[in-house]
Amino acid sequence: MEQAWLLPGLTFGAFTVLSLASLTGLARRIPGGGAWLSIAAALVSFVLFWPVAADEQARGTHSFAIPWVQVAGLELTAGMAIDPLTVLMLGLITFVALCVQVYSTGYMRGESRYSWYFAALSLFVTAMLGLVLADNYLLLYIMWELVGFCSYLLIGFYYDRKAAAEAAKKAFVTTRLGDVGLLIGILLLFRATGTFQMSGVFHAVETGAIEPATLSLAALLLFLGAMGKSAQFPFHVWLPDAMEGPTPVSALIHAATMVAAGVYLVARSYPLFSAVPGMLMFMTLVGLITTIMAAGIALVVTDIKKVIAYSTVSKLGFMVAVLGAGGAGFTAAIFYLVTHGFFKALLFLGAGSVIHATHRQDLQELGGLGRKMPLTASVLLIATLALAGLPPLSGFWSKDEALVALSQRGPLVYGLAILSVFLSAIYGARLWFRLFTGPAPTADHESGPVAEDESEPGTHALATHDAPVAMALPMLALAAMSVVGGVVALPAVGALVGMPQGIGSYLFFHEPEPFYFDAGVAVTSTTAALLGLFVASGLYWWRIWSPAALQARFSRAHALLERKFLVDEVYQWAIDHIVLASGRLVALFDRAVLNDAGVNGPGVVTVALSALLKYTQTGRLANYALIMVIGLLVLFAAAFGFAM
Repeated sequence: MEQAWLLPGLTFGAFTVLSLASLTGLARRIPGGGAWLSIAAALVSFVLFWPVAADEQARGTHSFAIPWVQVAGLELTAGMAIDPLTVLMLGLITFVALCVQVYSTGYMRGESRYSWYFAALSLFVTAMLGLVLADNYLLLYIMWELVGFCSYLLIGFYYDRKAAAEAAKKAFVTTRLGDVGLLIGILLLFRATGTFQMSGVFHAVETGAIEPATLSLAALLLFLGAMGKSAQFPFHVWLPDAMEGPTPVSALIHAATMVAAGVYLVARSYPLFSAVPGMLMFMTLVGLITTIMAAGIALVVTDIKKVIAYSTVSKLGFMVAVLGAGGAGFTAAIFYLVTHGFFKALLFLGAGSVIHATHRQDLQELGGLGRKMPLTASVLLIATLALAGLPPLSGFWSKDEALVALSQRGPLVYGLAILSVFLSAIYGARLWFRLFTGPAPTADHESGPVAEDESEPGTHALATHDAPVAMALPMLALAAMSVVGGVVALPAVGALVGMPQGIGSYLFFHEPEPFYFDAGVAVTSTTAALLGLFVASGLYWWRIWSPAALQARFSRAHALLERKFLVDEVYQWAIDHIVLASGRLVALFDRAVLNDAGVNGPGVVTVALSALLKYTQTGRLANYALIMVIGLLVLFAAAFGFAM
């Protein structure tokens, strides 16, 4: 565990070499554009993860720190804290990063900034690994901001396209709103406890050393940061637009790692959140609103990446809601986060395979790809069924553990969670059926090397090949984890990987959470998923019902979903009529009061007075004598007035 710093150290080294090579033009002389260096760093980090995990299981939680900065008697340290939560996140990040980087060698081949792409990926992995290893809030915040910066770079990779540039700015600004809250919350905790160390803050919480009002405000502000990064309502608007970046970026950043940082922050700070009355219930409320809203929108969008993006928003909301369920929810939410990372990354990579082959990503221009892309169709089917939560796939075990926790929140919360399962099955199956079944496009098209092509709308292109080996192998690896990744919940399987009673005996809040199979929850959730699959099959495969007729019948609801519940429009109205109007008032105050009156005013007054005073300097003795006489008369009159 003491050498765990090597994991981010290796990827940072790859970033340093590749970024310098890109800036100096030497990247063209490096074999393969240097992608092998980034992949090697990710591979070694993944290999080194295993001894770290084994050491943690043998020795328990470990933390250490080194002196960092000393200011006015205050000593700040930089260190690592390694516990089961850290280990699970390290495993997820290194595995998915390795898969995505190998996949990118096929997907991004031919890009003009190929080396810079891998440099930015390496920096992102460095930031994410540093974030989960951080033992204090200050270091966590620095890595948190670096993660956001890397996301900005990668979303805007195709910066010459206006949509990509705007999406990068939107993501950066929207998440900054939450990040400001996070920073203020951290500073409040530091002021109350005198330390940035998480262990010190949690000890102060347990001993009641923080005033309840301060603790409540700090917890709310920290959660604000988590809401921004994990795209919770109303900060969810940035993530679907972030699909303008390359598809592998979406798989790594916007499915498995960065957006999970908010969920990780809540889990890492769980002693703080659980100590604030009503805070966990507020999390559940925000999470349920997010999961239902995003699932509804995913039913109608036609861009295949945005369907998966709204699914990600929905599932992140599900995780946040589960975290609000208390102790059992802590284990279940992180379990779902890990399995979700596998099958959601697979969904994005499968979508990327379709885009790479067809140069299309609109469902209205795609269809009938099953025969030409059997591998992609197969792995996407696995990911879709895992998303729906069908047994025995990974999503079934983690989803049911989460539903068991949510059932303790009452029938309304449990009912909404089951509704989200039903909707997930519909939009997941809708995507699969419309891609791989149904009418095929009319014209065959020989696909080229460019992945993110903006082709002329209204034309059709059929895939002429399945995923190449470099793209197929990572998808198969993720498919395998999507199948078997959830069985660690079972005691017998968990014992094989050092979890004798399943994952609940390894990762827990107050006390171990033994595996509990609730047959009622399993039957209910599986029935909801099967009903969703049946509805989607009837609409898009068997064509028992007409989607167009259904849309016409519920036109108002469909329009509301298409307009994303008007959230983006409300934001735009607020920007146009409040933000910009306030900006104009501030600009007017700046020009008229601060600049014209405050800065230029003294100069203008001085010039005006000097213009008047210059007439007193005539150079004539008679004028000066007259002024002296007048002055004497004034003084005499004043003295006489006082005497009276």
